Amino acid sequence: MPEFKEVKDFPNLSDDLRQLPLHQWGKLLFAGLEQAPPDAFPPMEQRMQWSPMDQLVFRPDLSSEHFVQANWALYVENYLEGFHIPFVHPALNAVLDFNDYTTELYSRSSLQLGIAKKDELCFDIPPGHPDHGRKVAAYYWWVFPNLMFNFYPWGLSLNIVQPQGVSLTKVSFLAFVCDESKLEQGAGAGLVQVEREDEEVVEAVQRGIRSRHYANGRYSVLREQGTHHFHRLIAELMGHGLRYARQVASW
Repeated sequence: MPEFKEVKDFPNLSDDLRQLPLHQWGKLLFAGLEQAPPDAFPPMEQRMQWSPMDQLVFRPDLSSEHFVQANWALYVENYLEGFHIPFVHPALNAVLDFNDYTTELYSRSSLQLGIAKKDELCFDIPPGHPDHGRKVAAYYWWVFPNLMFNFYPWGLSLNIVQPQGVSLTKVSFLAFVCDESKLEQGAGAGLVQVEREDEEVVEAVQRGIRSRHYANGRYSVLREQGTHHFHRLIAELMGHGLRYARQVASW
């Protein structure tokens, strides 16, 4: 740095470029502006450790971006609740056993486990794994706040939900394939149509909550554990923000 030799204690750590956290899983790299909680990824990585993450090939021809006329949180809520599958996604419901559809909660993530109906495509899960012997058609992982990892026998559909405004959201669908022979089979087929069905429902909800007659309702114990979990995390962060604001005001 020219003309800085007279500056006391220069250079020091505060003069360095800021280092941002970087996390690698297989070929995927994740970065953030702040240090991610240490428990955000491990439950998913441990459960999916048998998945060939190093064999995934990005397929731009199968990837897409969609703009949804709704708040980003409504899109996440729709992903996390299992109520709508039989009513909104007929093709998906035809291959999943809805009675065996379950949700598991973790600190900063959740898993929706889709079980295949008889003779439908499912994973070949190795012995010793907790899901060995089950006809798992899809693992739907959500990582707080806006990442969705949809694992199918053909590979991974990674969804990134990005707010563009109060009532506008961009959803990026990134397709990573490890077994092309299984594309368009089972729960991982027709994803573009599934997204269109989700968009229609979420946009209808956005219109509904703007009504003066709208009031929040109750949670389904069976089908909305993920939604309730999401709301708790949001409320926790909002509470921290309010406490910080009060501290600043007191200064």
